[in-house]
Amino acid sequence: MKGGNMGNMMKQMQKMQKKMMKAQEELQAMNFEASVGGGMVTVTANGAKEIIDVNINEEAVDPDDVDMLQDMVLAAVNDVMKQIDEKTNETMGQYTKGLNMPGMF
Repeated sequence: MKGGNMGNMMKQMQKMQKKMMKAQEELQAMNFEASVGGGMVTVTANGAKEIIDVNINEEAVDPDDVDMLQDMVLAAVNDVMKQIDEKTNETMGQYTKGLNMPGMF
């Protein structure tokens, strides 16, 4: 009986692992977008935290104020990365809730 419980638990763990992998794949395929400065700078990234597009409105390009443009790009990148982290924690947290597993999401 004890062995049967262990086998059943292993099957449950394998099911959960498959669900986690599917959820992670879905997250990585998602696109996230952050826009700052009223749309002056827009950054798009995928769930794998790869920047896939940066769009800078030509009105944001002021040779006399490069610092402002740099700040807007930085803010947009930080915002999009925060969105990805939040969605990852929300999605993957349902699998790790109550577990103390270092290195997991």
